[in-house]
Amino acid sequence: MKSDGLRAFIRHHFRHFNAAALVDAAEGFRDLLDSDGKMMVTLGGAMSTAELGISLAAMIRAGKVHAITATGANLEEDLFNLVAHEHYRRIPRYRDLTPNDEQQLLQQKLNRVTDTCIPEDEAFRRVEKAVVAQWKQAEANGERHFPHEFLYKAIESGDLEQYYEIDATDSWLVAACEHKLPIFVPGWEDSTLGNAFAAECMLGKLDSPDIVRTGIEYMMMLADWYREVAREHPIGFFQIGGGISGDFPICVVPLLRQDMKLADTPLWSYFCQISDSTTSYGSYSGAVPNEKITWEKLGVDTPSFVIESDATIVAPLIFAYVLDPGLSGSPSG
Repeated sequence: MKSDGLRAFIRHHFRHFNAAALVDAAEGFRDLLDSDGKMMVTLGGAMSTAELGISLAAMIRAGKVHAITATGANLEEDLFNLVAHEHYRRIPRYRDLTPNDEQQLLQQKLNRVTDTCIPEDEAFRRVEKAVVAQWKQAEANGERHFPHEFLYKAIESGDLEQYYEIDATDSWLVAACEHKLPIFVPGWEDSTLGNAFAAECMLGKLDSPDIVRTGIEYMMMLADWYREVAREHPIGFFQIGGGISGDFPICVVPLLRQDMKLADTPLWSYFCQISDSTTSYGSYSGAVPNEKITWEKLGVDTPSFVIESDATIVAPLIFAYVLDPGLSGSPSG
């Protein structure tokens, strides 16, 4: 077969089951952008530690992603990887580890995420120092900022550049900072930096937790963003994994339509979820898109896709597909 690029390869070989769903979702992504749409990407799981930044940063810089909702872990772990990549340790046979093996990793200050260990001193402590300085500066100035804004400030200060161990173009957070992308981080306190912030307050090193703006304020910011953008553009929802990073932002539509009585608010115009969560008793992460119709998040005609697979494999393929300038049209069949 003649090779015409990754997109042509995927369209020729990915014809059935989750492979076909990947093609359909990628084409739907492109269709939304072609109709002057904007895309929200949500990051669950440990996608930053999986180095999704390599492909996501390219999408941001190409103007294919317009807002991100991330867990606090994904927000900070992209920065951890940026400043400590060479100190990470990969453990291919992680399934064979015994409890004693895990204890040894702890003693070496290596925090394991599946097959990858994050080095505490080189990753967390380097970032913590830069971010604590931003917290203290905000307190001194009587300012309040969102968690992602503090990380933007740490990046812009240049304090971390001496530690960069990968090309900064492969950091999705650096790309987002450059483009001043809106980021929403629900439940930020459930993160390493969130824990550190609570400790700083309890130890009296910071006077008040009020310098970090809250999840409710994030929802209000999201509602304002959605209303403003939806006046001019359809908005899509590309969900990687499950959990709060997906649950939080998709609720903004019923908030606006039902709670604020703004019935003219458009529904989400595209939905895709990549997840290995299956439909079960009350599982929202595994719920099929049709269930979201009953909550007034999606419509009957909303292009909706579910790819039941590993997001670390699927998401970079879809991003590459969207970025590929290959010819449009129906897949080979």
